[in-house]
Amino acid sequence: RAVRETLASKPPSPEVARATADAAESSAYVAFENKFRRSDDALASRFDKYVGDLSQRPGGSAVLDLGCGRGEFLQALSKAGIKGRGVESNASAVAVCEAKGVDVVRGDLIQFLKDTAAGSVGGVFAAQVAEHLPPPVLQALLVESHRVLKPGGLLILETVNPRSVTGLLEVFNRDLTHEKPLHPETLAFLATAAGFSDVRVEMLTPVEPLSQLRRLDGAIALPGPVVDAFNENVDRLNALLYGSLEYALHARR
Repeated sequence: RAVRETLASKPPSPEVARATADAAESSAYVAFENKFRRSDDALASRFDKYVGDLSQRPGGSAVLDLGCGRGEFLQALSKAGIKGRGVESNASAVAVCEAKGVDVVRGDLIQFLKDTAAGSVGGVFAAQVAEHLPPPVLQALLVESHRVLKPGGLLILETVNPRSVTGLLEVFNRDLTHEKPLHPETLAFLATAAGFSDVRVEMLTPVEPLSQLRRLDGAIALPGPVVDAFNENVDRLNALLYGSLEYALHARR
């Protein structure tokens, strides 16, 4: 009995303790993502669009998925006949990827890029990852992505749009692991500074009109100039409060 009590009270080794904490944290974040993720149909539609964009990559080369999560985008690439490789730091998400049979490694995304040969891939993709990175890490991601891409290769970064008040308050602020909101002009500037050309921003996930402020119609018994001024102000407020919730940066090597 004394031996059993001694064994039961013995604290776990540091390695076991770290592994246990890591597993708990990984599982908790996967559960968080599952609760607040967009629908499967919406996710598939978005990823199909990105696959179409990346079909123009040079030489039929591979695409890297940084922070690949549960591997849905890697599956979309595979379905289109595009070779994809992913990296993910979350152990539970990696286990899901492995069960799906996609090519993924667990590790740090910057080290993953550094371990990739220069000019060897046709695309680099990351959805809802950039906002998790401290500015120096984000800049390293851009520099390393530029290095590993073939000439004409495409970088796509999808992130939350902080120019939308709804996007900032209801999307960005919901996730405690978000590091810093990224203004689209700032991210575009950083990509250009890293050497990319043909940098553009595409707004995504518009807020439904029924959730926005209403304009006055012609049936309202008010002078025309008053209605016009009111509607102009409503349009400005809607653009500020209910702008697109997300955007995607597209940049060519």
